Amino acid sequence: MARRHLPSLNALRAFEAFGRHGRMTLAADELCVTHGAVSRQIRQLEEHLGVPLTEGPRSRLRMTEAGLKLAQALSPAFDQIEAAVPRPAEVGPRPLVVSCLPTFAMKWLIPRLPGFQAAHPDIPVRVAESNGPFDFKADGIDLAIRMRTPETVVTYDSVVTPFMEHFHGPVMSPERAAAEPMTLERVCAMPRLLTRTFMESWSDWARNFELDHLPPPVSEQEFDHYFYMLEAAAAGMGVAIGPWAFVQRDLASGRLVAPLGFTPGRARIVAVTPPDGATEAAVLFRDWLLAEGASTPLPPEAACEPRAGR
Repeated sequence: MARRHLPSLNALRAFEAFGRHGRMTLAADELCVTHGAVSRQIRQLEEHLGVPLTEGPRSRLRMTEAGLKLAQALSPAFDQIEAAVPRPAEVGPRPLVVSCLPTFAMKWLIPRLPGFQAAHPDIPVRVAESNGPFDFKADGIDLAIRMRTPETVVTYDSVVTPFMEHFHGPVMSPERAAAEPMTLERVCAMPRLLTRTFMESWSDWARNFELDHLPPPVSEQEFDHYFYMLEAAAAGMGVAIGPWAFVQRDLASGRLVAPLGFTPGRARIVAVTPPDGATEAAVLFRDWLLAEGASTPLPPEAACEPRAGR
């Protein structure tokens, strides 16, 4: 077999973690290393490859187009490796397994999770990131977090508990937003970013306005996951429809801006539990989600006129 010509796996792992989280500090926390260590690994990877993978000021670092392409390939590769690695039998209390949308887990759930752990230190929680269908028994899941629209087809019995309203709006880099006045028509005509996990995001958002159809964009680009699409928006590659729960922290840090504000979406963020009775731990977690959802600040309202009755 021919020798593989790969960069340092530690460097690739550091860059993949940064790609998912969008911040060096969060990648460092996941890898249990310092912020500087992650930065050095990524810098060494860039030197090895001879291409820049990140750009922008250190406080708002973002991936280049080459970086996004690499990160999208690394995540499924590391997922496969993780799934194939044998694990020893678990000891101690069985963890509460929560299946969650990957970007929601990174941007909303995990930053709040220490609060649940502090209140219930005897309940270990394992977050299993997933966008797809699931089976409570076969997959060993106690509770799932999903976005549900009125058209969602459910192929399994479950108890569904909405715990947070869904708001969405166009998000982009501050530099792109500052280039010219942002109107509804101008935003719709900009390079459009999409995620394959919810291709109807733009048409769903357009329902809030008096638009018979969306003006065509100058270009469209698809990404496998929300977090890559949002990184592309932060890198100035175009405009994306970002759920408020996913972009709240990036807006606060200045990595993204939402010049038109946010409007209500048709989807709801829900907790899904088994039909034959949730475990006591799952009930506690569901109640905690309800409280956290209720305490999440509302987004800024739309800067243009929504359709009447919405």
